[in-house]
Amino acid sequence: MEVGFLGLGIMGKAMAVNLLRHGYSVTVWNRTLSKCEELVAKGASIGKTPALVVNKCKYTFAMLSDPIAALSVVFDKDGVLEQISTGKGYIDMSTVDADTSSKISEVEQEILVLIFDYGILLLKIRFLHLKCYSINLKFACFLSQAITEKGGCFLEAPVSGSKKPAEDGQLIILAAGEKALYDEVVPAFDVLGKRSFFLGDVGNGAKMKLVVNMIMGSMMNALSEGLSLANSSGLSQQTLLDVLELGAIANPMFKLKGPAMIQSSYPPAFPLKHQQKDMRLALALGDENAVSMPVAAAANEVFKKAISMGLGDQDFSAVHEAVKTAQDPDNA
Repeated sequence: MEVGFLGLGIMGKAMAVNLLRHGYSVTVWNRTLSKCEELVAKGASIGKTPALVVNKCKYTFAMLSDPIAALSVVFDKDGVLEQISTGKGYIDMSTVDADTSSKISEVEQEILVLIFDYGILLLKIRFLHLKCYSINLKFACFLSQAITEKGGCFLEAPVSGSKKPAEDGQLIILAAGEKALYDEVVPAFDVLGKRSFFLGDVGNGAKMKLVVNMIMGSMMNALSEGLSLANSSGLSQQTLLDVLELGAIANPMFKLKGPAMIQSSYPPAFPLKHQQKDMRLALALGDENAVSMPVAAAANEVFKKAISMGLGDQDFSAVHEAVKTAQDPDNA
């Protein structure tokens, strides 16, 4: 199968490499074309523009950094919309960058997204008085409408997992949109992840990812408090991890992150600032649906504290430092 891949950041590069390893013919594009060279050495070909990639490939995957980049790739000159057509599928696996989200959230505002003028009409898409989480959902729905109006098929497919799962083909893929397109690209999803889920209408993928990451952030905060409590009580933190590993709440995250947390080592796999962003978006989704989430709200405050300590670019497990500071501010 020949597929296109747009975006070769930390996640996109690993995902494209896995497709190549499993025999896919992959045409890649990145805004900085020099980043494609490593993939070319592994057998990929280069599309000089997103439009050329879509023209060449029946299925095009995108893993881009933020909504601005994702919109640009689709709507700019030489973008996806210039070549998407009946029989072609576009699968957006992008995530939303925290910095971009913060610029367009926090306060109620009107956001105008100006789309490339194809000589017919300059489209203006108005998102009125939206909270940040709504921008995620509206963004996916907007892309879906634009692609389908040109005759193409669309899937949103955000992933649960960071750099190492991407490298190992162990992502969890949360797809929503055209069911027929999902069925066609399941073999590729099986290469990229350990399992994929079809969640129905566009927007449900983004919602599911927020729920998952909200739970993950709350668990990480609880682990941090447990490690601190064990240490202050004269207990071995490593023994606590060993006990947890044998009990009902054993999980890969505690096993992977716990030992490094004891050593105050937080190499970024999923940056803390992105985890806090997802906590905030999940809480906003809860507000929209009148769901009280006091545990998540409390965890969000600790992640915010960690960001104020300059830990935003560290792994999200660095929230442990904020917990330790709250426990013993004199040693912060």
